Amino acid sequence: MPSSPRVVLAAAITVLCAACAHGPSSTRPGSPANAMSYPDSRTVEHVDDYHGDRIADPYRWLEEIDSSETLAWIEAQNTVTFAHLDTIAQRAPIRERLTQLWNYEKFGVPVRRGDTYFYTYNDGLKNQPQVMVQDGLDGTPRVLLDPNTLSTDGTVALSGSALTKDGGLLAYGTSSGGSDWQEWRIRDVATGQDLPDHVKWVKFSEAAWAKDGSGFWYGRYDAPEAGENALKSVNKFQKLYFHRVGTAQSEDVLVYERTDQPDWGFGPTVSDDGRTLVISVWRGTEEKNLIFLKSLENPQTPVVELIGEFESSYAFVGNEGNLFYFLTNNDAPRRRLIGIDITDPSPNKWREIVAEGDATLTGVSRVQRRFVASFLRDASSEIHLYELDGRQAGKVDLPGIGTATGFESDTDHAETFFAFTSFAQPPAIHRLDTARNASETFRAPTLQFDPADYETRQLFATSKDGTRVPMFVVAKKGLQLDGNNPTILYGYGGFNIPLTPSFAPYNLAWLEMGGIYASVNLRGGGEYGSEWHEAGTKLHKQNVFDDMAAAGEFLIAQRYTSADNMAIHGRSNGGLLAAAVAMQRPDLFAASIPGVGVLDMLRFREFTIGWAWESDYGTVKNPDEYRAIHAYSPLHNLKPGVNYPAFLITTGDHDDRVYPAHSFKFAAALQATQPERPALIRVDVRAGHGAGKPTDKQIAEWADILGFAAHHTGLSVAP
Repeated sequence: MPSSPRVVLAAAITVLCAACAHGPSSTRPGSPANAMSYPDSRTVEHVDDYHGDRIADPYRWLEEIDSSETLAWIEAQNTVTFAHLDTIAQRAPIRERLTQLWNYEKFGVPVRRGDTYFYTYNDGLKNQPQVMVQDGLDGTPRVLLDPNTLSTDGTVALSGSALTKDGGLLAYGTSSGGSDWQEWRIRDVATGQDLPDHVKWVKFSEAAWAKDGSGFWYGRYDAPEAGENALKSVNKFQKLYFHRVGTAQSEDVLVYERTDQPDWGFGPTVSDDGRTLVISVWRGTEEKNLIFLKSLENPQTPVVELIGEFESSYAFVGNEGNLFYFLTNNDAPRRRLIGIDITDPSPNKWREIVAEGDATLTGVSRVQRRFVASFLRDASSEIHLYELDGRQAGKVDLPGIGTATGFESDTDHAETFFAFTSFAQPPAIHRLDTARNASETFRAPTLQFDPADYETRQLFATSKDGTRVPMFVVAKKGLQLDGNNPTILYGYGGFNIPLTPSFAPYNLAWLEMGGIYASVNLRGGGEYGSEWHEAGTKLHKQNVFDDMAAAGEFLIAQRYTSADNMAIHGRSNGGLLAAAVAMQRPDLFAASIPGVGVLDMLRFREFTIGWAWESDYGTVKNPDEYRAIHAYSPLHNLKPGVNYPAFLITTGDHDDRVYPAHSFKFAAALQATQPERPALIRVDVRAGHGAGKPTDKQIAEWADILGFAAHHTGLSVAP
């Protein structure tokens, strides 16, 4: 998804694979005889001027997502979509198997406070994970917070949490219906009861507790004005507040604001010694930020600038007295760890602790007297330990090729935890003793399948300009390269976000049926540092689409699959990818499934936090960037008479990250081209961009997506 602003997330195969076969392409829909009847989407005479180009916007009325006409349109579209999905034979057995595969224990990475451990847990099919607490490593877990009790339909989700230093209080944020808006409350850990505190209109912010637990800092926006749609209105002028425990939000202290900088946001962190508030100042999603400091020993002192120019990224890691550690890409596209003496912060006095290397340094945490450094090497995790002076202290052994996340900072203990996952292995939680560089399994799920039945290959395609583009290709062992394997090609390619190996029940269901899952590491992502990211942004965004097309061509050339057997899929920025590449290369795919996509590239800045994405996409206000954007904008590049892939467009009616009108307008325009193959939109109700979506909604959505993909790529399940 377009990233939120810088702050801050056993048995052998049965049922589906009992008898799987690749259905012949001639039986798939797509001929004029299968033409569909779509709901009426009226057009209006609306034209916008972009640097002399007069661009029609005939479906502008669909931007009013709560109007009676739009609501009727959504209902009619869903009726057509579900009527088509109801005809897909694969859909029911896929949903049955998904329910089975989803039913495994899911553990969050523990956080330690004293001798007490906190983590999230879902025993299988609960809509939302619970927050658990236990005393000691072998203690009996108890439920501290159960979000499933906060709504009848499971659509209120835990969206953030923060513990006091002594573990006595838990501040937690919730979101409703998938919205980015958060409401924060405080729970007493000993009693399990909430205090009266209630903090609203928080977005793109975590809570940072004062060391003494007296309150926390957070970022918020002003409450919408009367009659204003909170899911549509543009978010500007975030402010930094301090909330004192036991008081009303109206009494919160305004710590910092910038009335001259509407695009600035403020991410608070408290230094290890509790003496300084470190404020990361972000501006949209660009990989650059400022660092401001405020003394907490003398609250009357003003906020001071440590890093005062938007020229690099700086992530606070911790401090040792006046020496503050930062992970940065300053003079290091693949990042390095530096130390800045805040009493003498001149750049020529900065200390290099961990130098830039040939792998991408994605994260650093301080665990007692050592740093835990997370690297990506060709999009797979490597973990190394360093002393505080930068001396190497060993490489952490991982269970294999995959993704390791977690490593919560803790200055009091040498112990930390991490989750490890791969494409065929759900996350298992491991405990790491950083003093001895020794790890052991803490929690691991019991599985209904054998991960050894699957293999992952890392392959490299060559893009249009000669760039080497990696991808992970996952399939059952014994895969036959006959050119007929139904394949889902997945990508993202943006906002410095890397795609790394991870487990998803829906991907496993596809693999069990005999399908191939290919995850492509496109330019624009964060796999290879700043240069790789920037090569897929603004005037270079077309590189991302070229990379994805090259990956598809490579799989066809190597006889993994064919155009008749391949679907392209992506979500959010990846939804843009799935639609744009299908527009540019309709010959490569049988189906395209853009989820919650940014599809009207000329107007993304007009809604909620869309303006923040201009750091990746560019702005229509700039003539050159406008022309580059217009050239690939899915809504503006549809052409009648083109044999587009079958489309299933998915969105949620409460998506206030990528406003759902993107999908509404694109679906209406696509249907107007009279495509030979289905052009459908699935609008989920009481659902947002994806975070916090209840388990039952996820299973229903993925049964529809996989059923659609199977139907249109020729992957069938025998009864």
